[in-house]
Amino acid sequence: MRFRMDPRAKLYLLLLANLMLFFHVSLAAEAIMAVLFLLLFFLSGRCAAGLRLTAIYGVLLALDLWAVPRAENSPFLNVVALFSIGIRMMLPCIITGVYAFSTTTAGELVCALRSMHVPECVIIPCAVVIRFFPTVGEDYRQIRAAMALRSIAEGKAALLLHPAQSLEYILMPLLMNGNNVAQDLSVAALTKGIGLQGRHTSMIELCPKAADILYSLLCTLPMLLFWGGVL
Repeated sequence: MRFRMDPRAKLYLLLLANLMLFFHVSLAAEAIMAVLFLLLFFLSGRCAAGLRLTAIYGVLLALDLWAVPRAENSPFLNVVALFSIGIRMMLPCIITGVYAFSTTTAGELVCALRSMHVPECVIIPCAVVIRFFPTVGEDYRQIRAAMALRSIAEGKAALLLHPAQSLEYILMPLLMNGNNVAQDLSVAALTKGIGLQGRHTSMIELCPKAADILYSLLCTLPMLLFWGGVL
């Protein structure tokens, strides 16, 4: 059975990851929290995304451990360590963000935010954003399929090997279509009555489970140990 975390617990983990970046926790605390965040992908059945993000974090962590002790005597390794550390520190925020938005529907997010008494002026943009990126991703896949059909910039490395064609055939259509997608999603949300005044009802009933609370506390523990001087 796949683990479905409450959307409010996901938002808490996203906040926790940003606090971890803000307070600049130790490497040990960061690695433990990153492992706990990555474990959620495997518990929810998104193993492919979990493996990709685990590999990225593992490579960056190994690169930091190798480059940082040698950076003093090499300007090149100093630059490598600088960029790898910066990306590695932001990666837990990306991991929790990807998990939260890829496993939460727009209805669940709206219901969770309304249960937290968040103003409607914040809920409406969030409902649009959570559907914006999957729609743009589908447009990207359709553009790549059309380019492959015409033998234009084929392959996964086409963005690097053919930057001019990628800019002309991928980025420009996506940018032009992004505005239309945002407008269409906003109109669709307003048409369904998301902006109406008064009390809103929902077919989704959210109830935090003991597993949500325990896992949230488990993810908080490394930061508490860091503040206590243990990690």
